[in-house]
Amino acid sequence: MKNAVVARNYAEALLLAAEMRGAAEIERTGHLIDAVAGAVRADERIAVVLESPRVSKATKAALLARALGDLAPAEFVKFLQAVVRRGRQGLLEEMAQQYQVLVDLKLDRVHAGVTLTEEPDARIGKLIIERLSTAIGKDVRAHFRADRGILGGVVVRVGDRI
Repeated sequence: MKNAVVARNYAEALLLAAEMRGAAEIERTGHLIDAVAGAVRADERIAVVLESPRVSKATKAALLARALGDLAPAEFVKFLQAVVRRGRQGLLEEMAQQYQVLVDLKLDRVHAGVTLTEEPDARIGKLIIERLSTAIGKDVRAHFRADRGILGGVVVRVGDRI
């Protein structure tokens, strides 16, 4: 529970920093934090370096600056360096998740799991998203999946509602 609160606080700070750089930066920052969390998860070497007490915090900060300097805004790199300075790098995955939750709230967006008997083509997918957006009254991000086990129609899950 404590980690979730800490991760949310960091995510809120990151969102505020992104908002100050403009609306377009909100989504870009989301992609960046997801990419960093994904890299830590996917590459054990990165995780070991960031988590190791043998590697100084200054060295970790320098590595982040060198790795992301040309790819990310300076504010984002400084955010990650602050996370490392405070020893919170183990929460990057949770921070990324909390950031996305906050962005969804800010942009009045929901995620919908949509199950059909087969993958929809682009036209059907777009139509489903439009109808869901109209019915729910929010921007819908649909996550389609095929399941031949359903007889027909569509099963839609938004949050805990089906």
